[in-house]
Amino acid sequence: MSTRTLGFKIGITRFWGVNQSVCLAVDGKLSFAVEQGRVVRDKHGNGTFPNQTIQTALMHQNTTLSDIDRIIVGYHPKLESTRFMNRLRHIMTGVEGTRERLGLFRSITDHYIEQAVGTRRCIQRHLSELSDSVPPIEFLSHHQSHATSAFYPSGFNNAIVLTMDFAGEYDSTVVWRGSPNGLNRIRTYPFPNSLGFFYSIVTEFLGYQALNGEGKVMGLAAYGEKNDQIAKTLRSVVDVGVDYDMTAITDGLRLDTGVERLEKLFDRGAKETPEQFTQWEKDLAYETQRILEDCTEAIVEEYINKSSCDNLAFAGGIALNCKLNKRLRNNDFVENIFIQPIAGDAGIAIGASLSKFDPRQVEKMGPLYLGPSYDPNTIQEYLSQNKIPYRCPSDVEHATAELLANGSLVGRFTGRLEFGPRALGNRSILADPRTVSSRKSVNKYVKHREDWRPFAPSILAEAADEYLCDPVVAPYMVQTFDVEPEKIAEIPAVVHPGDYTTRPQLVTRDHNPQYHQVIDYFEDITDIPVLLNTSFNDNGEPIVNTPADAISAFFSMGLDALVLEDVIVEKSALASH
Repeated sequence: MSTRTLGFKIGITRFWGVNQSVCLAVDGKLSFAVEQGRVVRDKHGNGTFPNQTIQTALMHQNTTLSDIDRIIVGYHPKLESTRFMNRLRHIMTGVEGTRERLGLFRSITDHYIEQAVGTRRCIQRHLSELSDSVPPIEFLSHHQSHATSAFYPSGFNNAIVLTMDFAGEYDSTVVWRGSPNGLNRIRTYPFPNSLGFFYSIVTEFLGYQALNGEGKVMGLAAYGEKNDQIAKTLRSVVDVGVDYDMTAITDGLRLDTGVERLEKLFDRGAKETPEQFTQWEKDLAYETQRILEDCTEAIVEEYINKSSCDNLAFAGGIALNCKLNKRLRNNDFVENIFIQPIAGDAGIAIGASLSKFDPRQVEKMGPLYLGPSYDPNTIQEYLSQNKIPYRCPSDVEHATAELLANGSLVGRFTGRLEFGPRALGNRSILADPRTVSSRKSVNKYVKHREDWRPFAPSILAEAADEYLCDPVVAPYMVQTFDVEPEKIAEIPAVVHPGDYTTRPQLVTRDHNPQYHQVIDYFEDITDIPVLLNTSFNDNGEPIVNTPADAISAFFSMGLDALVLEDVIVEKSALASH
């Protein structure tokens, strides 16, 4: 008899948090996973209980809530209370001043409403809207959910497990030891001593939005240089290393307080909008990235040496920092590394759904095409009903490759939706990587974002040695590699102009045979086994989920063609229709 576990990520019951997700695991195998934002069409899925997303998962798996054996929520109310009480004590000391005190009454009210209602009872009430029979509900802490998502599907028998983010309940960084018996917590760096919080404060200082713009700061860091004055100033107030301490910047517990401290520290105002960065600002991003890397590497080295185990599993939002991942991969003390590809908070649902299985029973991480798919005939009917002309090529993969080789910007919608922050070919925007103009066109006309922002490639796995320096298996776009110098000029649209690195998806036939075939055909035409691949969404929007989402995005973005399963819609045909 199969055991079905439904895991999901929420925040406190008063607000339900952001980046919510749902994952269904059957006997230790991930069966279905989807993010709330893509279902409700809000990028971070803010503020609502994920009933609609749970219903989507159940419907696509032809099951009901009453068929689920257990529900694991990746959130622990008691730990959240500990963080709240710490914040309350901090406010009462008067450190934050008048503005923070004005919010105190609401914070106290929200906290006691949650305690009075009871998190479990509140969740049961929402789930009862889906079924009269609600399975047993258990809680797993935020960071243990991250750690489970990293270790259980890693394929390692033993590993040091590192979880790092802004904050999860009361934790910011946790070191674990993973074994066949599960996870053992070794060390905790409690909030607000948070590298993620520190990085987010710098993100806000540079004009981006925290919890959304950190990846942009990472990209900006590649344009920066070593700046001794910035480094000296920052490192005069924070401690860097295995015993890092960021609290001189972070213990105000608010982003705006941290920004004010940076303004005072550097004697300059924060950037209001992220436009036209000065070299100083690029250097600040560089030095911030270096502090993150120095601290993380020191922690990993310390605990790998202490444990005599050279396997590392890594999760939490900071594990999406691919420049950091490159440094960890290339050091002398890590032999094998597994980075959970859904390392951010959406991946908490994975950890929650797998946590009750024996680690040895859990399947090694495979393809991430875990979301909904849609019937091709239904798609054609939808197009016909809306009088949208389309063509049905005999070989849609070859037709797609021809469009790309001729310079078209193509949206591709096929198969199951990817889970996680990276589009891996099924909900992707594709372009020719051979010219800088491709990058500029996608940034300006399609993604509507800054011109300097780099893009990632999809590369045939069998061509990795030809294009990348010291490649390893990398199917998920969470690791960065140097590009072989003689190949940089061949694929400039997918090479970071600042440091000549790239963050590839190495595509195998096993993971995605149809997408592999598109790239294979593109190589036949151009001699280049590489495509520019970015997520199928406009700036600030979630990745498309349904055919209707894809069609709407196609008409609002500067795309030339849209592949919908086995048909193609082209704007040139629409113009003449």
